[in-house]
Amino acid sequence: LYEEAHMPWEWHKPLFERARERGITIFSSPFDTTAVDLLEELGAPAYKIASFEAVDLPLIEYVARTGKPMIISTGMADAEEIQEAIDAARGAGCKQLAILHCVSGYPAPAEDYNLKTIVDMQQRFGLVTGLSDHTLDDTTAIASVVLGASIIEKHFTLDRSGGGPDDSFSLEPEDLKALCRDSKTAWKALGEVNYGRKSSEQGNALFRRSLYFVNDIKAGDVISLEDVRSVRPGFGLAPKHLKAVVGKVANHDISRNSPVREEDFR
Repeated sequence: LYEEAHMPWEWHKPLFERARERGITIFSSPFDTTAVDLLEELGAPAYKIASFEAVDLPLIEYVARTGKPMIISTGMADAEEIQEAIDAARGAGCKQLAILHCVSGYPAPAEDYNLKTIVDMQQRFGLVTGLSDHTLDDTTAIASVVLGASIIEKHFTLDRSGGGPDDSFSLEPEDLKALCRDSKTAWKALGEVNYGRKSSEQGNALFRRSLYFVNDIKAGDVISLEDVRSVRPGFGLAPKHLKAVVGKVANHDISRNSPVREEDFR
């Protein structure tokens, strides 16, 4: 599988050059130290450790000694093994480290992902945490953003029917565009804890219910329950004040269909 699926070494230099021409950040997943040496010659700005190599602590240490940022995918690794990988990276000098929650099934069913694990990983390991997603659509990846995923990894292909080892569970160009759009929308929607009225709601406040007089009332009359009703628009007192209004004495003549105000009664 690796012989068939690995990126030929001679492709790397033109790929790196092309990516830089287009302003794309490009890096790779080395599977041994010789691959790290190649990527160092090409000026790779970061490194990804694939799930199958998450237990290869000597490789992790070798990568960490480059001083470059690292992303470690954690498929198949238990909490102890994840901690060992983190310790190896930190111990060898890695200062910028992220981890990806991952299920190493190809494809993987959404129900295997247990996305709540992302929250626990953030708390347990204290690192930037993301998701390596092998499901067939974008739903799991977008949902992970709501749980705090800061990185999303997806396999990508120009043609899902192309016959490559990853093609059948990879995103095509339009899918990737949708993932970028929708994950950014989910991120923006997270916002912050805020119970205040939002800018898009400001103009709609007048459509809330409020108290209005539905009968003509003379100065000195006692206001009854039949004189007041909760209706739209929202220019009168809030409906919660109904009990405080009923039984009070009108300060002046009041026309029906007038909003109830505090100065109308005593």
